[in-house]
Amino acid sequence: MEWAVLGITIAFLLFAWLIVQGTRAALAYRRAAAAGNLDVVRQILEEGIAAWRSMKRPKEIPAEVWRGLQSMELLDFGADNARLSVLAESEYKLVDGVWRESTSPLQGGMAIRAKAIDMFLYELPNLKLAGVQVEVYTTFREADGSAQRRCILSTPATREIARSIDWESSTPAEIIEAFGGHYRLGDFGQALPIEVAQVESQAQLIARGTEIAG
Repeated sequence: MEWAVLGITIAFLLFAWLIVQGTRAALAYRRAAAAGNLDVVRQILEEGIAAWRSMKRPKEIPAEVWRGLQSMELLDFGADNARLSVLAESEYKLVDGVWRESTSPLQGGMAIRAKAIDMFLYELPNLKLAGVQVEVYTTFREADGSAQRRCILSTPATREIARSIDWESSTPAEIIEAFGGHYRLGDFGQALPIEVAQVESQAQLIARGTEIAG
C-alpha cells in the first residue's frame, strides 16, 4: 500500500513538473514572438497551418470551406502580420439531370477567406497578429487551353476592424465588405483576376483599417 501511494505521488509530481515546464516554454515562445523573432513567428505560423490541415473538419464549417482552408499556404510574413493564399473553385449540383454551378469561386472564396481571417486572428497559439492578408486564387483557362491560378479576392484584414464585426451573425460577404475586400467583376458577374500587394507592416495595416472604417 505504501509503495502504491509513493508511486502515485511520484507520478503526480512528474506530471506537475511537465506542466510547469510546458507553461514556461509557451511563455518563452510567446515573448520571443512578441519581440519580433521572425524564426519563432514563422514556426508558429507553419505549425498552425499544419495543425489545421491534419485536424478533422469541425461540424460547423461546411465541407467546401474546409477544403479551401486545407489549401492554405504561407506566402510571406512579418513580425506582426502574415500573407496567405487559399484556393476556391466552383461548386456544382445536379439539377434535373444537368450539372449547374451552385457556388462561384468568388462566393466560395469569400467564405473561405472570412474563416481564414478568423482563425489567424483568434486561434493561433502564442502569436497575436495585427493583421492578415488572405488571397483567394482560382483556375482560369487560357485561350491556348492551358490553366493558370490567378488571384480574385484580396485585402489585408486588421484586428482593429475585426473587433467591430459580429462574427456569429454576419455573412461572409458582409465580413469581406467590412474589411474592404478587393475584387473585380466581369460583364456577367464573374470574378476577374486582380493584382495583389505585398504583405504590409502593422502601421500600414492600421492605416488601411482606419481609412476603410472611416
